Amino acid sequence: MLEHLVTTDANVHRQRSVAALQSLFVGDALAMPVHWYYSEHDIEAGFPGGIVQFEAAPAHHPSSIMALHSTNQGGRGRQGGASGRQVVGDVILKGKGQFWGQANQHYHQGMQAGENTLNAHCARVLLRVLAANTGHYHEAQFLDAYIQMMTADSPQHPDTYAESYHRAFFANWAMGKPHNRCAAVTHDTPSIGGLVTIGPLVIGELMAGTALQRVREVALGHLYLTHPDAQLARVCADYVDLIHDLLFREPDQPAQQVLAEFANRAVGGNVEQLIQKTHNDADIIGGRFSKACYISGSWPGVLFLACKYLQDPIAGLRSNTNLGGDNVHRGSVLGFILGLATGDDLPAFFGQLTAQQLIDAEINGLLDAVQIRST
Repeated sequence: MLEHLVTTDANVHRQRSVAALQSLFVGDALAMPVHWYYSEHDIEAGFPGGIVQFEAAPAHHPSSIMALHSTNQGGRGRQGGASGRQVVGDVILKGKGQFWGQANQHYHQGMQAGENTLNAHCARVLLRVLAANTGHYHEAQFLDAYIQMMTADSPQHPDTYAESYHRAFFANWAMGKPHNRCAAVTHDTPSIGGLVTIGPLVIGELMAGTALQRVREVALGHLYLTHPDAQLARVCADYVDLIHDLLFREPDQPAQQVLAEFANRAVGGNVEQLIQKTHNDADIIGGRFSKACYISGSWPGVLFLACKYLQDPIAGLRSNTNLGGDNVHRGSVLGFILGLATGDDLPAFFGQLTAQQLIDAEINGLLDAVQIRST
């Protein structure tokens, strides 16, 4: 009887993990075509009725400010330089530098329906590293794999844009700094994009039996390789705890109860009352909280959507997508949370991802490698 219970628990934990990881990639790809659109009218104009399925990136981006972003470092600044050698185009994103100086250029130009953006590809790198180490994180191996992917002469991802943290990291790397000392602080260091790889790391460690306190330490160490920020670190620690509590909750404990505890703290009030009073999600995301990348608004926004759409995850991911702003990275984290909370792996959408077979193999490669934790 005990053996049956252990096996049942292990199966439940695995299904929740699969659903979380698959939904991360679905949330990312669904939002990609309207990433950093800041007008719902622009989304409606480009996609009448809003995004409801995977779509390719449009040629024209009405809100794009990619031309203002530095090609030599994190943040905004001058593009090009006297030396002629650029971080964007020569060190990373080889062959893509030509697109950065163009007005209204889509951040993910050329990407097709169902393709994943750069941070999701970083999550895939981490999945492979975790699988190679029976679910455990290995900092040096992750950094080596991350650098190899980003600096490869033959593109290993389809993206054209790299957030500030990537550009700052590789500006320091190109100057010869140690790999684990390449992080830099920019105006958008405390951003939701820093949490995209945290979910896979925590799943690997928890499923391998690592104690929660140690998982917190490992996750924060990983975060600080690219996002050294105290505010983001506090949210990251909360995220680790939320993942733990959702993954290992008892069968009779509603996921809504777990989510609400964290959401109430994030939104600064009773999230259920907020949901009941809200007629339009844009009143919360883009109203009460910013729809930009900054973690002060994006984290409570994600938890609001997770609580509201717990019974209909794909509706939640569609809503997140059509709210615009940093919907890609919100979508990755939201998808992960909803998958973990519901066990719904969104097969109809996951099956349409361009790299579905590879991602499926990476997810199952990790979960096959770990010693399943039963309690």
